[in-house]
Amino acid sequence: MIDFLSGFGILCGYFFVCASAALLLRRFVRTPTEVFRKLLHIILLCSLFVWIYAFRTWWIASLAALVFTSIVYPLLFLAEKLDCYSELLTERKSGEIKHSLVLVFSMFAVLNSICWGWLGERWLVLACICAWGFGDAAAALIGKKYGRRYLEGKLIEGRKSVEGTLAMFTVSFIAVFIVLLINGNIAWYASLTIAVLTAAASSVVELFTRNGMDTITCPFAAAAVLLPLLYLWGAQL
Repeated sequence: MIDFLSGFGILCGYFFVCASAALLLRRFVRTPTEVFRKLLHIILLCSLFVWIYAFRTWWIASLAALVFTSIVYPLLFLAEKLDCYSELLTERKSGEIKHSLVLVFSMFAVLNSICWGWLGERWLVLACICAWGFGDAAAALIGKKYGRRYLEGKLIEGRKSVEGTLAMFTVSFIAVFIVLLINGNIAWYASLTIAVLTAAASSVVELFTRNGMDTITCPFAAAAVLLPLLYLWGAQL
């Protein structure tokens, strides 16, 4: 119980400070809509470090994710009644923030149970989710501003820029490579190879994912590539 309360307190403090700073920034500094959206995305992503290091046991961390969702979801539902809500949080469609909240923390709870609970390594959660999170932010920012060539097709929702996809691959690769170098206990060239393949899988899956479900598909695609390759390369899992 103490583990839950202390970790949950740190988590709530993190979100309070970061959300307040982000809203103050938007209030007093002219911030492009897409930049602010990705700032919120990064705040959410960086909470991952709190989830896996503020709690001492995996199941309490997963439970805390579900409890946090059950508390915040109704609050967002009530906040949606305010006229300024969607504009302030830059929602593209009604209920987007609530929907994303459920997806992100459900995804974390499951991946955390697999990586930390079953395999016993909390850093694996970092590798899988960072493959999606930082790369997705880069794809949106680079694609919006510098996108010139576009990919379209029946399996692609709308159109997505080549530049954005390459940005996602590059940033995903860097994020996974750094996590593996620090925690992987394997040769650097093995980390390099695994990072390339994981980033490629995450980028391709994001390209063909619809309805904002990349929050789910990309981290699990990364896990499906990363975990077997680490095992084959002799990493201690």
